Amino acid sequence: MHLELSNEAILAQLGYNSNEQTLKHLDDILKNTENIEQFLPHLPSFVDALAVEKGYIALSNSKDYFKIKCDEDINATNAQAFHDLVKHWAQKYKLKLQKVVDKNTYYIIGHN
Repeated sequence: MHLELSNEAILAQLGYNSNEQTLKHLDDILKNTENIEQFLPHLPSFVDALAVEKGYIALSNSKDYFKIKCDEDINATNAQAFHDLVKHWAQKYKLKLQKVVDKNTYYIIGHN
């Protein structure tokens, strides 16, 4: 099954309202992220998989990339499972990631 997502659908999937500012930000991310259109059909499944480990995908405020993040929780035992899940998806879908040092955050910088 091939799923085509509109920019509005991508924003909704990530929990954002669709307005001029978020559409522009998303457009900048899509233009900046190498071959991301090849991964977009898998985005809903990845969002769902991340939610199990209290992770999510967001529009980065500091860079024109999607960020994959897991909020820190002192009682959480899901950090390693989150990192393992991200690595699995990166390998499976050939994502180029950039890990943020000392944080449970990755940027999706491209797709092979």
